[in-house]
Amino acid sequence: MELLRRVHARNIVEWGKVHPNAVVLSGDLTTSCEIDGFRDAYPDRFLSMGLMEQNMMSFSAGLAREGLSPLVHTFAVFMYRRALDQIEMSIAYPNLPVRIFGFLPGVTTPGGASHQAINDIAVLRSLPNMTVIETGDATDVESALEVADGVDGPVYVRMVRGELPRLFPAADRMVLNTARVLSEGSDIALFTSGICTEEGLRVAAVLRESGVSIQHLHVTTLKPFRDPLVVDALKKARHGAIAMENHTTVGGLGSCVAETVAEHGIDTRLVKVALDDTYLQGASVHFLMRRYGIDAVALVAAVETLLGRSLGISEDDLAAARADSYFNEKQQEAL
Repeated sequence: MELLRRVHARNIVEWGKVHPNAVVLSGDLTTSCEIDGFRDAYPDRFLSMGLMEQNMMSFSAGLAREGLSPLVHTFAVFMYRRALDQIEMSIAYPNLPVRIFGFLPGVTTPGGASHQAINDIAVLRSLPNMTVIETGDATDVESALEVADGVDGPVYVRMVRGELPRLFPAADRMVLNTARVLSEGSDIALFTSGICTEEGLRVAAVLRESGVSIQHLHVTTLKPFRDPLVVDALKKARHGAIAMENHTTVGGLGSCVAETVAEHGIDTRLVKVALDDTYLQGASVHFLMRRYGIDAVALVAAVETLLGRSLGISEDDLAAARADSYFNEKQQEAL
C-alpha cells in the first residue's frame, strides 16, 4: 500500500501554475490545511484572513463576482458552524463558484467536539445550489480541485490530510456523481465514503473468503446523489444494503441511500454504520472508530444482521486484512 504525505499541498501548487485566477484563502490554518506551499509559491494570490471565517466567506464571494476562483481553506467545524449564514446568503444563494475545503471531518482529529465535524454533510447538503463531495484517499485528494472546478456553482469538499493511502490508481480520477465499483456481488450492497472505504475493503476481502458476495461502492459525491450505479446495486442486493460513513446517522451517506431507496421504491433493508447521534471524545482515529462503531468490526456486525447469522470472523482476521493506517501513531495533533 502506497502512503503519501501532504497530497493537497503538492496538488494545489501545481494547480496554481496553470490556473492564474486561483486565489487561496486561509482561516489562519495555513500549514494545517496544507496550503503553505501555495502561499510561498504565489504570495500575491494568497490571503490569510485570520480567525474571521464569516468575513472570509463573504470576501470569497466578492472575489468570485470579480471573475476569480476562490479556494477557501479551514477546518470544517469553523466553516459550517460559524459562517453558515455567509455561506448561504453570500455564496449559495447567488450560486457563486466558491470552492470550500473543510478539513478534520469526524474522527480524523483528537481535538474533541470543538474540532470534529460530524454533521457537516447534513448541513451543507441541505443548501440549494451546493455540491458536496468527500475525499477518501490520495487519488481523491488529487482529483478534488479538477472536480470542483467543473461545477458551475459552490462546492464543499470534505478533505482528508496528512499521511494518506492510495487506495485507487492515480489515473482512476474521481468523477462527479459516479461511484467507484470496488467489488461485484449480489448478496449485499455496501456503500462507503471517506476514511470508511479502507475499512470496507478489509471486510469485503474477508467476506469473500466466507462466501458472502459484496457489491462495494466508494461514494465521493453526496450531492447531487443521482448515480445509477447506486440504484442498480440496491436493486440486486438479495439481503439488503449497508451505508458506512464518518458522519452522524442523520443527513449523510446513509440518508442519501435511504432517500434513493424510497424514491425508487426499492424493496430492500438498509443498515447504517455511522456515528449514532452523539458527539465524540478526543482520542486517536482508530480508538474513535472502534468506540463509536464505524470500523471493520462494526461493519461485520452489520453484515451479520442482514444475513441473520454469525460469520465467525475474528478481529485477527480483520487485522490481517488491514491495508494501512491513515494516520501514524505520531500524528495525533488536533491542529
